[in-house]
Amino acid sequence: MTAIERSSTVAVVGAGTMGQGIAQVALLAGHPVLIYDIDGDLARDGRDRVRERVERLVVKGRLGRAEADGAIGRIEAAHDLAALAGAGLVVEAVVEDAAVKRALFASLEEVVSPDALLATNTSSLSVTEIAAGLAHPGRFLGLHFFNPAPLLPLVEVVSGSATDPAAAESAYRTALSWGKTPVRCADTPGFIVNRIARPFYAEAFAVYEEQGADPATIDAVLRESGGFAMGPFALTDLIGQDVNEAVTRSVWESFFRSPKFTPSLAQRRLVQSGRLGRKSGQGWFPYGRSGPDAVEPLPHTAAPEKAPEKVTFVGDLGPAAALAELAREAGIEVGATEHGGPYVLLPGEGQLVLADGKTSVEFTDVVYFDLAFDYRDATRIALSVSADTSERTLAEAVGLFQKLGKKVSVIGDVPGMIVARTVAMLIDLAADAVARGVADARDIDTAMRLGVNYPAGPLAWHERLGQDWAYDLLHHLDQRCPGGRYAPSLALFRLGYAAGDEGQAG
Repeated sequence: MTAIERSSTVAVVGAGTMGQGIAQVALLAGHPVLIYDIDGDLARDGRDRVRERVERLVVKGRLGRAEADGAIGRIEAAHDLAALAGAGLVVEAVVEDAAVKRALFASLEEVVSPDALLATNTSSLSVTEIAAGLAHPGRFLGLHFFNPAPLLPLVEVVSGSATDPAAAESAYRTALSWGKTPVRCADTPGFIVNRIARPFYAEAFAVYEEQGADPATIDAVLRESGGFAMGPFALTDLIGQDVNEAVTRSVWESFFRSPKFTPSLAQRRLVQSGRLGRKSGQGWFPYGRSGPDAVEPLPHTAAPEKAPEKVTFVGDLGPAAALAELAREAGIEVGATEHGGPYVLLPGEGQLVLADGKTSVEFTDVVYFDLAFDYRDATRIALSVSADTSERTLAEAVGLFQKLGKKVSVIGDVPGMIVARTVAMLIDLAADAVARGVADARDIDTAMRLGVNYPAGPLAWHERLGQDWAYDLLHHLDQRCPGGRYAPSLALFRLGYAAGDEGQAG
């Protein structure tokens, strides 16, 4: 099935920010657009705001005068639902309430033609539930745009249990023709992005609750070592703590309170206290303050230490193998042995070990270092020590990374550290989603790169790290933090065998 015709009218119900954005996308793709709201003044205001945005595109040189005039003439405010009768596609962007949405679509069914597509822009509700009671649920689906819709390319095309594959394909082709990057997704709590992104927030909050590090340090490590565009503390302050926590709680409840999606008590306390982030002036961080009392929270950064003159790489460090070359380039003498390890042997006989889900207190004189997306480009590395780690070993570890041009943050003895446990959990949820038919691996990776700006899709990251890396780390974490949250999924276990592990029954 093909995209709907350019001559076909697109109707948007709900004239708020998201509705205006979707209307603008359809309008600039060449469709006649009707924007409707139960409040007629809001519908007219929404229409006018879209026209103003089109005009601004002309001023910025992004749109020609003739094209803008044509677009401005194609958008109108609808005075009632009956005016949407000729629409080929209706996209709903009203309040996130299933009962409200069901009633709306029941009314729309009585108005639009039998072959018109009906779509909800819900980000958290079940498409299948909203479609319940429709006479023709086959033409109903989810079209989840990301805010701001005119700028962000991703659209999740969500098929409910009754959605006709032809309707989903038409919606997919339509989004593609609008210049968007659509991904196909089954109707599951959180769809792709809001389901798989939960550990990005949850693991950071858990490290904080475990007294591993402060919010500014955790954010800095995820940005400067993990390659993420923003840290979860700053990002949830931007989103709104109430909004982010509501999505987390909705996914958790929808999965029957699975420990994989358990909300954060620390975030709950923020919401309860009214510290909702930027919009309230205080969240994890303070906002809007000026003068001598204004203090910007800074990440913990270790004081300078002398770099060791020689280190020995023992065994294969896998994802951190690039450190050997970086050390040589920095003028450090590098020895190597294939037997034992994997770790970096420091001059004082202490060991530097890549985060593996264990803790340094379990070993004699061990410093753990965190995962980096790219050790050459990373500008900060986190180190984890216990009370038993010698001062010399810690100083040598700090000095080594500083010699490589990295800032160093020393955190508590947290199993899996920060980046490593976050990435392992993202990989696990992504693998599980593929195995359950939520979406294919390519669409999941595309959604996570474009929807939340991750440096790589979780499954592409899995390929880079090695087929057993995430499974082994989560297995160790699960032993130290039992309860099911870190238990690696069967899908992740199977990925290791699919990569070439062999076994024999009997």
